[in-house]
Amino acid sequence: MELRVLNSSKDEMELEIDNLTLVEILRVYLNKDSSVSFAAWRREHPTKNPVLLVRTKGKTAKKAINDAINGIVNDLDKIEKDFKGMK
Repeated sequence: MELRVLNSSKDEMELEIDNLTLVEILRVYLNKDSSVSFAAWRREHPTKNPVLLVRTKGKTAKKAINDAINGIVNDLDKIEKDFKGMK
């Protein structure tokens, strides 16, 4: 997976990520965070990588993205645990 920071400030970050599925999952988790005022992705053309834009209030954009990633990892760990416990 490739990730490229296109623009970064305290309350705004723009990332180019080469995985459309990951960008959409991040967008969903970011929008659950009350300190995120805007999270959406765009793609100029189907052959181009999606670009995720995140704007925050009350916490840094980097922290919001990190929190979203941690939430995804925690949910995946729970799913894996539940799946392994199935008979």
